[in-house]
Amino acid sequence: MSSKKQSEVDVRPHDPARADKYSSNLKPSHTPQRSLTQLLIGAVVFLALTFTVPLNADQANTAYKHGVHAESNNQYEQAYEFYSKAHALKPQDAKYFTAYARMRFYVSVDEVHAGQQLLDQGKLQEALQKFQRAAEIDETNFYAQAEARQITELLRKQAQRELPSAATRSPLAQLAEDAGGPVELGAISTTLINLRLTESSTLVYKTIGKLAGVNVLFDSDYKPQKISIELNDVTLREAFDMVASQSKTFWQATSANTILVAADTPTKRKEVQTTVMKTFYMRNVATAADLQEAANTLKGILDITRVQLIPTQNAMILRGTPDQMVLAEKLLEDIDKPKSEVEIDIAVLSVSRSKMLTLGAVPPTSVTVSMSSPSTTTTTSVTTGSGNSATGTTTSGGGGISLNDLRYLNGTNFFISVPSYTLTALAGDSNTKVLQKPQLWALDNEKATLKVGDRIPIATGSFGASGGTQGYGALVNTQFQYIDVGVNIDITPHIHSDREVTLKMTLEISSVTGTQNIGGINQPTIGQRRIDLESRLRDGEVNLVGGILDDTETQSLSGYPLLSKLPILKYFFAQEDKQKNEDEIIFAITPHIIRSQELTDQNLRLVDLGAGGSVSVRHADTRKAPAATTQTGPEGASSPGSRTPATGQHDAVPTAPSPQTPAQTPTTPGSTGTTNPVVPPPKSSSPNSLVQPPKNPTTVTPSVDGASQNHAPT
Repeated sequence: MSSKKQSEVDVRPHDPARADKYSSNLKPSHTPQRSLTQLLIGAVVFLALTFTVPLNADQANTAYKHGVHAESNNQYEQAYEFYSKAHALKPQDAKYFTAYARMRFYVSVDEVHAGQQLLDQGKLQEALQKFQRAAEIDETNFYAQAEARQITELLRKQAQRELPSAATRSPLAQLAEDAGGPVELGAISTTLINLRLTESSTLVYKTIGKLAGVNVLFDSDYKPQKISIELNDVTLREAFDMVASQSKTFWQATSANTILVAADTPTKRKEVQTTVMKTFYMRNVATAADLQEAANTLKGILDITRVQLIPTQNAMILRGTPDQMVLAEKLLEDIDKPKSEVEIDIAVLSVSRSKMLTLGAVPPTSVTVSMSSPSTTTTTSVTTGSGNSATGTTTSGGGGISLNDLRYLNGTNFFISVPSYTLTALAGDSNTKVLQKPQLWALDNEKATLKVGDRIPIATGSFGASGGTQGYGALVNTQFQYIDVGVNIDITPHIHSDREVTLKMTLEISSVTGTQNIGGINQPTIGQRRIDLESRLRDGEVNLVGGILDDTETQSLSGYPLLSKLPILKYFFAQEDKQKNEDEIIFAITPHIIRSQELTDQNLRLVDLGAGGSVSVRHADTRKAPAATTQTGPEGASSPGSRTPATGQHDAVPTAPSPQTPAQTPTTPGSTGTTNPVVPPPKSSSPNSLVQPPKNPTTVTPSVDGASQNHAPT
């Protein structure tokens, strides 16, 4: 049984029908379902790949449109976000990249401007965030990166100063940190007084010093003189200045409540006046020449002779009087302004149009008849000694014709050549339009250059005599000079304060039009169109700087005389050529002022520098300023601790009056000076106040010389 079963198994594979049936029975029953699943998966993948790219393109276009709408509404932050999204979806699209790059620059500049304003206000943290944001948006904004690093370093130093430092400081560094500024006169009363005295200048100074609570010292070389002074409605500081002007003296503060009076001479001023030193850092100078120009301005206006420039730090160190330092601060604040900037849009439009029409026939205009000489044939027979004979034939002709040859002429000796007859009908029309829209960013009075094209080499050198009859030989020493060919633009802007700009421009379009052989070397021929002009435009105003139009029209007719004049038949006996060429170039200039000159009321106001050759600061009149609210005591007098130091050598004094006692009232032997306040004191004023309101309308007091002195009623 086993052998029989084995034989059956061995026989089955040899039957093809049974083998196919057997193999089909071995296949699983779910094979069609698996194939259907794979087909569905493939269809889904195909549809996903088909619709993904259009979907991304549609999202990019939508984001771009949103960005354009936001930009038109001056919402630059939102426009930047939309343009950035469109560029991220389609990074290869030039339109999206251009919009993204432009808005990235604008937003970065706005962040820098906001950070600069916060920095001027002393808000370092907020300014640091703005500069970091600008550097994050535009990685090429190196100014924002530098400002961020500088503010970070400044914050780090501030944090170190706040923490207790264990490091040992140099004694000199400690002394330098504790070095004091110029001596300043303390605050004195701003009450208006009337003063009439005829006395020596020293006594007048002391009288005013008594009223102001200020000690008055005199130079050992000073010789007092008698003066007569009459002052109405002046402050005590103004009284000091007026007495100094009348007595030809000047006073110098030596402490908070002491002044020194000396004769007003250049020698004494140089000897008595204190000098200070200060380092000024210029924020907007770009070159050493700008720094030197600022230093020359200080020397010429304020007579400051000791100036040291530090170009690497954009700084200058000045030494002079405190008044000169105050005025130098004011002057540098006025002239240290950022340079104005302008963006210039240039549109160069070149249009060329050429038309041609060739119609007609080229008939034969000449007939050539040629004649050849007749040929003659000569037969020669030669018999040798052996009985053999040889015959030769010679043909001659084709040379000149002799009179004897005329008898042999026939029709075969004449040839007639007639040119071909050509009929032509050809028309042509070509248009060329070239548009270039470069943009230039230039500083005020700085030249901006744009070159688009090629650099063509031009051979230059010296010629040497060849020794023959050629005149000149090849170049002995050949050099090459490169010339810019293409669009060359040079613009120097000058920006005015009224949002206008003057442009000094050189616009040139050049091209290689041919070659010329010079000295055995082919030199290119350069054709150029150039405009040099200067114009003044408003911000955003479009100006057609110049249009160059070249219109050439050529018409020619060639053919048989008379027949070429017939209206229609002329095209069978003549050919007419018409050509018309039009070349036009237009330059359109549009300036956009990015930053103009920023002038404030402080920059435009007048400043008093003193009388004569001296330089001094005259402080503002406190009567024009709003009255400050002062804290008074129970009796109406201000608190003794209300004195505040002045900000300069002769700065305006605060409004809080100083406490005085009756012992400070001035008394002079043989004379009496009374002072009447113009502004009455408060109702709560104590009887011990410095100035009392008068009880009578007019007070008559004897003067030193025995004459009576009348005081006007207050």
